[in-house]
Amino acid sequence: SAASGDDLERIEGIGPKIAQLMHAAGIATFAQLAAAPVERLREILAAAGPNFATHDPGTWPEQAALAAKGDWTAFKALTDELIAGKRG
Repeated sequence: SAASGDDLERIEGIGPKIAQLMHAAGIATFAQLAAAPVERLREILAAAGPNFATHDPGTWPEQAALAAKGDWTAFKALTDELIAGKRG
């Protein structure tokens, strides 16, 4: 629920199942996601199986840092550049 953290699905590239994975790994807020090393995010995805290992979390901390600050203008500018969470 939103009460237990931020809506991680606002991050381009994160859907409901990945949001659940992040919560299970202790990443429930934009600030926590922003602070997470990309390598750690890759490990979480890889551990969840091949369907998740194909996702690229490279921009997630960058997106989350803007979301954590509430800078939705910069966030939108960044996500407008992204395709499935990746720079085109």
